[in-house]
Amino acid sequence: MTLFEQWKDIIENQTEATFKAFWEEYSAAETKIYSYLLDTIGTPMTGKVGELAEKFEVRPEIFEGFLDGVNDSIVTKNDFENADLETEVTVEIIPETLFYNMIAADADYLYGLPQWADILGEEKMKEIAKKYRASKTVRRESPKVGRNDPCPCGSGKKYKKCCGR
Repeated sequence: MTLFEQWKDIIENQTEATFKAFWEEYSAAETKIYSYLLDTIGTPMTGKVGELAEKFEVRPEIFEGFLDGVNDSIVTKNDFENADLETEVTVEIIPETLFYNMIAADADYLYGLPQWADILGEEKMKEIAKKYRASKTVRRESPKVGRNDPCPCGSGKKYKKCCGR
């Protein structure tokens, strides 16, 4: 079983009794790893999965979960799905993309890290948050049909007398 499969197994088999402890372990690991990445911005994190997990004092499966989550926010995507303890990985984050994805994941414990202010600045952080909020706004492709407008079915009747009934 690959580390990715083990990670998915952990996620899928959480119960109400185990979820809180799991989430505390995972969020603490993520906070530690992301703090390191933000402190060393511009320097890619490289190494074997097992060695990096050991460096951050997390279970390899939890580190795999981090790798899975960060893959959309890094310069060169890695094949984390087939990773094992000996797999070499490189994690070089794209700050704006990572910040956006943290907002999208509602990970306030990560996008609230103090290093972000030095890396992006308050204005850029607000701009990215605004961009995320705008992406969630649903817009109609065509204007809403009013009840007294001609029916869009082409019958020639008013909408309220045709399809609006």
